[in-house]
Amino acid sequence: MTTAVPLPQGPYTPRATPLDLTPGAGAPSSRTVFSAAHVVADPYADIGPDDPAAVDWESTLAFRRHLWAHGLGVAEAMDTAQRGMGLDWAGAAELIRRSAAEAKAVGGKIACGVGTDQLLPSSEPTLAEVRSAYEEQLALAEANGVQPILMASRALAKAAQGPEDYLATYAHLLRQASEPVILHWLGPMFDPALEGYWGSADLDEATDTFLKVIAEHPDKVDGIKISLLDAAREIDVRRRLPGGVRCYTGDDFNYPELIAGDERGFSHALLGIFDPLGPLAAHAVRVLDTGDVDGFRALLDPTVELSRHLFRSPTRFYKTGVVFLAWLAGHQDHFTMVGGLQSARSLPHLAKAYELADGLGLFPDPELAAHRMRTLLAVHGGTR
Repeated sequence: MTTAVPLPQGPYTPRATPLDLTPGAGAPSSRTVFSAAHVVADPYADIGPDDPAAVDWESTLAFRRHLWAHGLGVAEAMDTAQRGMGLDWAGAAELIRRSAAEAKAVGGKIACGVGTDQLLPSSEPTLAEVRSAYEEQLALAEANGVQPILMASRALAKAAQGPEDYLATYAHLLRQASEPVILHWLGPMFDPALEGYWGSADLDEATDTFLKVIAEHPDKVDGIKISLLDAAREIDVRRRLPGGVRCYTGDDFNYPELIAGDERGFSHALLGIFDPLGPLAAHAVRVLDTGDVDGFRALLDPTVELSRHLFRSPTRFYKTGVVFLAWLAGHQDHFTMVGGLQSARSLPHLAKAYELADGLGLFPDPELAAHRMRTLLAVHGGTR
């Protein structure tokens, strides 16, 4: 008999059965769907706060196999993998190499983040150094046969004097890219160091510069990922893209309506929330493949409350909730994160995430999730 879990907000009785979302149904066909994926820390590594991250590689790769099995692509070494928040460039490079090999072995779709995080945060980089750092990472991605995602760069935000420096830097990189890339505009709610990206704090001016980069090199841009949590702006940008350039929504607040689209187009998806929602998200998009927009929305709309909870301000700490839910779901044996980021959210925040996720049927074994939630409460003195 299922017993109540004593959450801070009151006793909660877990659901008895999960959703039946078995793997193997194939990838969605009407939308390209990537899940940004988290990394699993090695909880037994004897490291200090200033040491490089210790990653449990087998558990990390097993989670990617889980996403691929449900038909999702993996967006590797992105901010969800704690780039710049615990995972340095050396760790990210190893992650890319290992995930690329795994994707090839299982036939999984993969794209990887390319940035400049080998440059020290304390440095004052020149534009030439920023270009060189991007080039090193771009070369690694291409050498491993994965599609590059040109991530927004803290170093470029620091070095650039205005829009012209962004235009020149991206033009230089796109000319070098051997295949079309995905451009990523990550807003300051995800990383405060990216305030004023594209050379202006005025979003209309920044959008114009962003679109100019694409318009000047449409053959080198597969698509764009916009992570501004602003549905109206994403729709506006989507409608202004050159033909053949895709929009991948990165809006973890408004993704159902953006993926569903309207009479003038739709967004594909590259989302951090699809890490915990993976099987359900893939199933929902396959329903959309049949033209059943209402069925798609009926499946995905109820997940928005959980996503908005995980991504609430300060948004950059959403990774804590993502890893927490992976532990409850049985994808890893512990709730430890690289950089000690498991401490970034409060116990009531995590308890609410558990309740919302369980209500959606996301846990393959609800009893295991309930047991682990009780254990966490007990360790932190939260049972009453």
